[in-house]
Amino acid sequence: MAGKTIVVLGGGIGGLVAANELRRLLPREHRVVVVEKNLQHAFAPSFLWLMTGDRRPEQITRDVRQLVRPGVEVVPAEAESIDLAGHRAMTRQKPLEWDYLIVALGAELAPESIPGLGDAAQTFYTFEGTQKLRDALRTFSGGTVAVVVSALPYKCPGAPHEGAMLLADFFRKRGLGGKIDLHLFTPESAPMPVAGPELGDGVRQMLEGRGIQFHPLHKLSSVDPGSKELHFEGKGSLRYHLLVAIPPHRGPRLVRESGLANEAGWVPVERTTLSTKHEHVYALGDVTAIPIPGRWKPDVPMMLPKAGVFAHAQAEIVARRIAAEIAGTEAKGVFCADGYCMLEAGEDLAGFAYGNFFAEPTPQIHLHKIGKAWHVGKVLFEKWWLSPFGFKREVLGLTIKLGGKAYGIPVVL
Repeated sequence: MAGKTIVVLGGGIGGLVAANELRRLLPREHRVVVVEKNLQHAFAPSFLWLMTGDRRPEQITRDVRQLVRPGVEVVPAEAESIDLAGHRAMTRQKPLEWDYLIVALGAELAPESIPGLGDAAQTFYTFEGTQKLRDALRTFSGGTVAVVVSALPYKCPGAPHEGAMLLADFFRKRGLGGKIDLHLFTPESAPMPVAGPELGDGVRQMLEGRGIQFHPLHKLSSVDPGSKELHFEGKGSLRYHLLVAIPPHRGPRLVRESGLANEAGWVPVERTTLSTKHEHVYALGDVTAIPIPGRWKPDVPMMLPKAGVFAHAQAEIVARRIAAEIAGTEAKGVFCADGYCMLEAGEDLAGFAYGNFFAEPTPQIHLHKIGKAWHVGKVLFEKWWLSPFGFKREVLGLTIKLGGKAYGIPVVL
């Protein structure tokens, strides 16, 4: 049998996991190629610790080539177009022909889509933005701080709430607690409404317990950088001294122009296999649109949150299904949307949210009480992910059983 070429577009969490799993499963006559324009991989779950000064940039970055198995080819180039009919991906370096294509390009940030936002806001949603915010925090002396979810959807649904709580903890440690008026605004009806009322109520209590004023149903319409004023649709305005925004997200230009995306700019996939409508083309992670049970509004279906835990699980399923097809065996693995998240709360404490997002009639997500163990779990996962690939092999899987489900957290030996 002639060797096959699997091209993975994107070297984030989903793309790296898919490539490594394929390399593990396939004989060496088959090529596994990752196309990634930025060889410096920054671990996004650690951006909040970078914001508060608990991490340095070099502690949360690695060369992509350190994070892949031997035998995975890394092409340091930007993918410019996808020829679906010709099975070819064009890059600035060279064209790549593929037998299977995995699209793991994530989401683009578009602060320019809200007037004034790009000029006014700090953010912890990019590596560079987090460093700028860290520097701004060091000299901030007090006033109104607004953390704003500017539009839906956005990746890592717990991050705005974590960010607000870690900011509150940061100001308290600096002795500014009494000089800070901290607000969290979101267009959603509750904290992470897709996860259900139990989680929302729990997160709201965590926020209020740290003196954070939570403002649901606030859709940002514009920002006036000169007067430092936020304007919300039908909700008036607020003057701020420091604005920290989660910018609007959109599907990458490449998928919007390739014919893979829907009208909203995301790639629809079959929810259990991650296959697209094109043969041998898969998409996973933040770039996808996956409906889940329930409705956000009467006429708007809920969508699977854009989160690294799902990208990781989806990547394993896609890799196993492709490997099985190449080997001529039955592909049995399916994505079941079990997920978990450690919610950082400051003071080395975190909560643990877990559950199934495909559960009927609505997702069943629970929040375990906060404690230091969950924070330690997040630190351990960071260390595992950023370790050189060869070191990752020496890993003990720690399994936590909650609510009848098992959740695996890697612990480095």
